[in-house]
Amino acid sequence: MLRNLPPIVKNLLIINVIMFLAAWMLPTILLRWGINVRLEDLLGMHYFASEKFNLIQMVTYMFMHAPYPNIAHIFFNMFALFMFGPILEHVWGGRKFLIFYMVTGIGAGLIQQLFWYIDMNGLFSAMDTAINSAASNGTTESLVPYIDQLSRYFRFSGDISRMEPTDVLMMKRELQNSLLTVGASGAIFGILLAFGWLFPEQRLFLIFLPIPIKARYFVAGYAVLELFLGVASFKGDSVAHFAHLGGMLFGLILILMWRKKGNLYRQG
Repeated sequence: MLRNLPPIVKNLLIINVIMFLAAWMLPTILLRWGINVRLEDLLGMHYFASEKFNLIQMVTYMFMHAPYPNIAHIFFNMFALFMFGPILEHVWGGRKFLIFYMVTGIGAGLIQQLFWYIDMNGLFSAMDTAINSAASNGTTESLVPYIDQLSRYFRFSGDISRMEPTDVLMMKRELQNSLLTVGASGAIFGILLAFGWLFPEQRLFLIFLPIPIKARYFVAGYAVLELFLGVASFKGDSVAHFAHLGGMLFGLILILMWRKKGNLYRQG
């Protein structure tokens, strides 16, 4: 089956599967030598203000997935790449397809970083204020308006307005380090957008919807759903919905650029 795949899609599939297996088995092997490391923590994308963040993570995160035994994450991403990627690589050629894949994946990471900043910056600023005020007058009242947001991540006992500055600093670092995303979903959503744009009348059959649906409606519906889920931020939802939308956004930008140059349907 792999022999019939175009080279870029084939190699992307192989790399993702290898990294998934490495993230699953390598930590156990290294632990025998006293080395405790998790590849998804090392190569996944952390929040830019985290002490664990490294710029190369903006690329490596898209080749990591949720660790075993959660195989649904990598399975559905690779299934979509297997289904739609070869068509786009045939239309665009390997070089252009790889550019599209990498740009949408990196773009998705940038949008996720922006979302984290918008969502968390107020809380982090309040923590900085609390650290300074706790050192000077013993109060951390700036945290009180953020008690609901903080309760998503921590359990509190006692008065939140009377915390020690060292505790607030430790809490801030722990929270910044916990913001992590992995997966090829941003690039995959870019691929879905491209397929819907290039082949809008192509009918797709979905497992949960036993009637054919045109690709353009499928992609538009998926985008609306991701926007709703991202804004709603349901409790317990750890999916990076805005990263998915970021992949679509950067995919749309590339498509519009190529269309303006008149080479959208040409290989490059």
